Amino acid sequence: MSQNSQESSQPFIAISKRTFLIITAVILAIALWLVSPFLIHRYPIKYANIDEHFRYGSIGGEDSDGIPYWIVKVMPTVFADKLPGEGLTSLGFIQEPDHELPISFVRSTNSLGIEVITQNCATCHVGILRESATDKNRKIISAMPGITVNLQGFIRFLTESAADERFSADHLMPYINAAGANFNPLEKLVYRFIVIPRTREELLRQRHDFSFMDKQPLYGPGRVDTFTSYKTRRYGFPVEKLADTELDGIADYPSIWNQAPRQNLSLHWDGNNNDGSERNRTAALALVAPTTIDFDSLERLRNWLMDLEAPKYPYEIDYALAQKGKLIFDNYCASCHTETGGRLGEIIPIEEIKTDRGRMDSYTYELASNQNLTFSGITYQGIDQRFSHFKKTHGYTNSLLDGIWLRSPYLHNGSVPTLRDLLQKPEARPKTFYRGYDVFDQENVGYVSNVGEENGKQFFFYDTELPGNHNTGHLYGTDLASNDQDALLEYLKTL
Repeated sequence: MSQNSQESSQPFIAISKRTFLIITAVILAIALWLVSPFLIHRYPIKYANIDEHFRYGSIGGEDSDGIPYWIVKVMPTVFADKLPGEGLTSLGFIQEPDHELPISFVRSTNSLGIEVITQNCATCHVGILRESATDKNRKIISAMPGITVNLQGFIRFLTESAADERFSADHLMPYINAAGANFNPLEKLVYRFIVIPRTREELLRQRHDFSFMDKQPLYGPGRVDTFTSYKTRRYGFPVEKLADTELDGIADYPSIWNQAPRQNLSLHWDGNNNDGSERNRTAALALVAPTTIDFDSLERLRNWLMDLEAPKYPYEIDYALAQKGKLIFDNYCASCHTETGGRLGEIIPIEEIKTDRGRMDSYTYELASNQNLTFSGITYQGIDQRFSHFKKTHGYTNSLLDGIWLRSPYLHNGSVPTLRDLLQKPEARPKTFYRGYDVFDQENVGYVSNVGEENGKQFFFYDTELPGNHNTGHLYGTDLASNDQDALLEYLKTL
């Protein structure tokens, strides 16, 4: 080859290298752009304000129980026919004006970089209060029972939507794009061929795990079957083999304030555990798998709840009458419900307490055995987290009555609407009433229970004749004269 021919070829070779590098850089830039959404994680926000963290902070579960954010965002629109009203607030979730999502919904990412929604303790433990039907200033109170939240309704909304033929990429993607997802081409492919099909598959699996609900009465707001879903979802109990006696355990959400004096008492309605940390972690398992729980977040919340005082009664109190009521309380109630009474935390046999036995029967020896293996091999701050305090009991436990005015309806299954009703003999207590209304009944001490509808919103009709809903038992104070009952109620407002 001549020298001239070699020289003439050099520019061509140089241009080719330059072009190659440019093309390579462009390809890498495009590849980085495509994959960057999966690399840039939006980790759960750790709110500085502990109450804000309680309402919106993650307790883990992004990898085990998170539902893709954009699917959750469009579901209330796509499957509006499966909701009782507009949006998730129609299921009783509380929306604050300065937040995108209702209380208890947490937006973060899982380890694959997919934005997901998880839920936290506020699902069951934040409630609202209004003084009257015309009161526009509702009070949102953390650590009280979530009296409006219909958790069963939310579960059924998710799982029944997954069984609908509209739960498909072809149907959901246009809604997701319209909602502002702004996906790049790779994200669209991932959502279309992986995220949506896998989400549907998981929700359909949960539909089977929750199919025991088909044999139960409707829960309504403020109540949940505490442990049956643990049996099927966490411990692999076959739904088909659950005994009928295990399915009547629907119970009210409890208050969770002022935990310090409760730490070594019998906990849960039936007193099946006396370790506060285990109780907290097992409650979290309703929403989070053991392998993905956020121990730091739970510990922070635990420390806050230790000394969080119950809300004070916000309305007028007749303190002279309340003082008379204290004498009655000391005679009739203090032995079981005060720290100096001697029976606080004692499990009262069902033959004595005589309340509905369904919640007690739903908790079995087999479940206790499985729970005491939970967290095996997992440590936190060098301490073995394995459960060891669960046991089967045969009654219900006595508890403190702090903030009792805000814990209606009463008894473990929420079968008695007000404290005044609880002081009546069972045959005189309401046989039916409504749940989920947030207006307070100052005269009878509890939430208004005779209103079935407000501005088109229907409240839940509670029937005490249904299995697990019986309003029998707890006969203490039912023989008091009417004026003594008035005095006792006035004192209970002060607790």
